[in-house]
Amino acid sequence: MFGLEYDVIVVGAGHAGSEAATAAANMGCKTLLVTMNMDNVAQMSCNPAMGGIAKGQIIREIDALGGYCGIVSDKSAIQFRMLNRSRGPAVWSPRVQSDRMLFSAEWRKVLEQTENLDFYQEMVSGILVKNDKIKGVKTSTGIEFYGKTVILTNGTFLNGLIHIGEHSYGGGRVGERASTGITADLEKIGFESGRMKTGTPPRVDGRSLDFSKMIEQSGDENPGKFSYSKKTKAVTKQRSCYITYTSPEVHETLKEGFDRSPMFNGRIKSTGPRYCPSIEDKIDRFAEKERHQIFAEPEGWHTIEYYVNGFSTSLPQDIQYKALRLVPGFENVKFFRPGYAIEYDYFPPTQLKHTLETKLVEGLFFAGQINGTTGYEEAGCQGLMAGINAALKVQNRPEFTLQRNEAYIGVLIDDLITKGTKEPYRMFTSRAEYRTLLRQDNADFRLTEKAYELGLASKERYDRLKYKKEASDQFIQFLKDTGVPPKEIQPIFEEKGSSPLKQQIRLHKILKRPRIFMEDIRQLESVKNYIAEHNLEEEIIEQTEIQVKYKDYIKKEKKNADKLNRLEGLKIPAGFDYSKLSSMSMEARVKLKEIKPVTVSQASRVSGVRPSDISALLVHLGR
Repeated sequence: MFGLEYDVIVVGAGHAGSEAATAAANMGCKTLLVTMNMDNVAQMSCNPAMGGIAKGQIIREIDALGGYCGIVSDKSAIQFRMLNRSRGPAVWSPRVQSDRMLFSAEWRKVLEQTENLDFYQEMVSGILVKNDKIKGVKTSTGIEFYGKTVILTNGTFLNGLIHIGEHSYGGGRVGERASTGITADLEKIGFESGRMKTGTPPRVDGRSLDFSKMIEQSGDENPGKFSYSKKTKAVTKQRSCYITYTSPEVHETLKEGFDRSPMFNGRIKSTGPRYCPSIEDKIDRFAEKERHQIFAEPEGWHTIEYYVNGFSTSLPQDIQYKALRLVPGFENVKFFRPGYAIEYDYFPPTQLKHTLETKLVEGLFFAGQINGTTGYEEAGCQGLMAGINAALKVQNRPEFTLQRNEAYIGVLIDDLITKGTKEPYRMFTSRAEYRTLLRQDNADFRLTEKAYELGLASKERYDRLKYKKEASDQFIQFLKDTGVPPKEIQPIFEEKGSSPLKQQIRLHKILKRPRIFMEDIRQLESVKNYIAEHNLEEEIIEQTEIQVKYKDYIKKEKKNADKLNRLEGLKIPAGFDYSKLSSMSMEARVKLKEIKPVTVSQASRVSGVRPSDISALLVHLGR
């Protein structure tokens, strides 16, 4: 293995690295995964959960594209919840609590059962580059591995620095050393780097908690799952989480440690995640709030360890302990370990192409927190896309990218490379212009055929997609063709407060009414019989309901997306000289020269570029 040239070398075996390595290997590339510790594959460094608002949609997209985190999440789930059920399906978001140790073990199993994939356990301390092309990587002991492409997925390990109160020391996670050397190599080549911060709360002994003083949060009564594959099943038993709250007394106690806090005394100089602030940041920024929500989340099926979600902190350990004991249910709490903050290097993602290949070095790809994102899901989807594109590059096949109207993954990558980020980037449904199209229920409709063409989705997956589409289309046609007399539907209308009927009406028109849902019309004999005769799964029934009920909204968004795609089709020539456009603002010329957008549509999304600047560009391009 030391003498040959790999097609793809992946550095780091976190969520991004694991998806990247399996994608490249499954596409037929000879792949090497180099990591510091194989025991920590796909480690859940922060909370033991996958999915949530917009993140759940990303996991379903990864699954539809042939990635593995959905399957692994299903196999390690201890609780499933569909968030936002009270709102429209565009924002329904699946989330699981995971058994943290089982999650990592299942991922390792996936990796070790993947053909074309080799492993090596050591720190990568640098990259090998010749004539602006990647040639491989070198390890801390001087071993060189050669590769046609390299994907860096270093997470929080690049020059990682851990902070607990007044104590700081190097590390990528508690108990693991930082990775050094890569940042210096990249900066010598000309890459711009920066620093970011993230944090984690204390882990505690569940036996020391009084759950009777907290609010139980159980999973869904009829739990679903992430993967579209038939290889996984929904959980049949679940573990609960518990909710409690801080108080003014807790806040005053936390303030006692502010003078020793690395956040407030200047030792932490980097930017933390805006949407997941530490508890000290919360009480400083939102001083008017008398309480903040705290979740006690179990770390697995067979452990007493709990994760204190909402209490992320880098305050001194004695202050953490003193304040947490004032939270209802935590009066006798015992720590497994304190919370901590970690600073690490990242590289502004405007230095990347849509494929996640770097602009400066051919064949070098970045994925995950190295690009300034936060969260397992955001990292996983970047790893998948980098792995796919590294494989395609080696195989001399066309690159693979996703548009903003095709996937949340497309939104995330476009946001990163077009706008950049100066704080840890987190995905939200509000970031997507076309979220009615990008629902969690239809990720396979949108992406599985693409995955099949890439060689990532199996024939079984593709056939299942075709069956699901056909079954849903036939069910829709049945609803359009089948009428129901007023007397049969009237009791349901009365119960739901819907206006009465005077004549027979088609089922699809009934379903489009505001307060009427599939669960209502399933009571009708004709619908009940159709579902039974065709043995329709709940997945197909739900998909059908959404397509019928929200048809007009979906149609409108598709029309708007088509307009966007027309601009996506207008390519900007490589090396285009923006200095020629005197009618374009100076700010736009500087930004566009830096970002080097590929299309007019991408140029229109660059921060600081105005509609008048795009008009000037279109005129110059002869449009």
